[in-house]
Amino acid sequence: MKLSVIIPVFNEKYTLAEVVVAVRAAPLPAGVEREVIVVDDGSTDGTDAVIRDMVARYPDVVALRQPQNRGKGAALRAGIERATGEFIVCQDADLEYAPEELGRLLLPILEGEADVVYGSRFLTGERRRVLYFWHSLGNRLLTLLSNMLSDLNLTDMETCYKMARADLLKSLPIRCNHFGIEPELTAKFAKRGARIFEVPISYRGRTYREGKKITWRDGFRALGVMLWFKFVDDLYDERYGHAILHSLSGTHRFNRWMADALRPWLGDRVLEIGAGMGNLTGELLPRAAYALTDIDPLHLHYLKNRYAANRNISVRLLDVADAAHFQGLEGQFDSVVCLNVLEHVERDAAGLQNIFAALAPGGCALVLVPRSMQLFGTLDTVLGHVRRYTDAELEQKLKAAGFAVEKIFTFNRIGVPGWWLNGRVLKRKHFGRFQLKLYDSLVWLWRLLEQVLPWPGLSLIAVARKPAPAPG
Repeated sequence: MKLSVIIPVFNEKYTLAEVVVAVRAAPLPAGVEREVIVVDDGSTDGTDAVIRDMVARYPDVVALRQPQNRGKGAALRAGIERATGEFIVCQDADLEYAPEELGRLLLPILEGEADVVYGSRFLTGERRRVLYFWHSLGNRLLTLLSNMLSDLNLTDMETCYKMARADLLKSLPIRCNHFGIEPELTAKFAKRGARIFEVPISYRGRTYREGKKITWRDGFRALGVMLWFKFVDDLYDERYGHAILHSLSGTHRFNRWMADALRPWLGDRVLEIGAGMGNLTGELLPRAAYALTDIDPLHLHYLKNRYAANRNISVRLLDVADAAHFQGLEGQFDSVVCLNVLEHVERDAAGLQNIFAALAPGGCALVLVPRSMQLFGTLDTVLGHVRRYTDAELEQKLKAAGFAVEKIFTFNRIGVPGWWLNGRVLKRKHFGRFQLKLYDSLVWLWRLLEQVLPWPGLSLIAVARKPAPAPG
């Protein structure tokens, strides 16, 4: 394992070398290596010469340079993209934070309790330099406002020491170029459901004469950032393709409607394939045993966080098309729920065979797939769909896998016009927040119209059973 320490630096030639030496000497838990990434944010005081000397001396020090001063957020963004470690932390280039405490921040993540750890200057630490009252009050006020908007109980939102799992941090789009990155990251960690811990740290704050750069203007900018990201869900880098799924996680009435459509065939021992963010799972619980699976590490971490306290729920990596992932699961479940998964898989026939193997005799597979290639558009592309299905194609593939098909029916007729408009006409790559809230608020009406609208639905649901052996 490796910890990537990113040091954004602007005109800190007198302190940078000492900081780099301290970071390299900081004790880390056994088995954890480190890399140091120094990002020169357009320094003009000779800092670049110090950086060249550090790179020449130490093989684990990497240097990046911004052509002009763009701010701490921009420098961190460059460093995060370059980082190769499983964990990432920011280290200021001054001497305010103590690198020897980095190992303490890492422990809650290594122990599996945290996704993000904040080093708090306001919890009891080894030492804290006494400085500006108004500056401290401003920090506490910004933390209070951030907590109110994000529903957290942090003591120090503005701390430099934010250590996080690299896969989580790299999947976040970072927009702020300056000190607004602190409230931006906090808001996004909260909305993503990350497990956030705090540990006390020492703090040796500088005076403005000693080079402190943050001012009251940055406090007002931070307030604007907090308000912006309270109402704007900008939570995933587009290359990760998770934004739509996160938006759908808020459509609780729609998820309940889908669960109601499946519940009559659901047993007590359930395997859910491609659980995503657990949008449907909560509506199908409780069960005697519920196995949540996905192939996406971000989703698996989210599911573990969300259901950590439920002993009847297990979370595991599982690729529906890989028979090796089903070893040990043969005949273990009376129900398999596979919603919006097969359309992502080239070898969907292999996936259905694996589902068949996981079921006990007489067990039921509930399979939901998108209907009709005539509806295939940009939303399908963003979600990674390789196909949409017809009734006949889905039935044929289920029977080829050994299933007895009890029923295939369409679902969500009212969704067809919206999907066609957004994906085929407007070529959109996401749903608007207001659009989804309006749709979800009217689910009671859509359920009534489901019985009378003349066209088939947006999705197909198949109820397929693994035949039980003949008596005797």
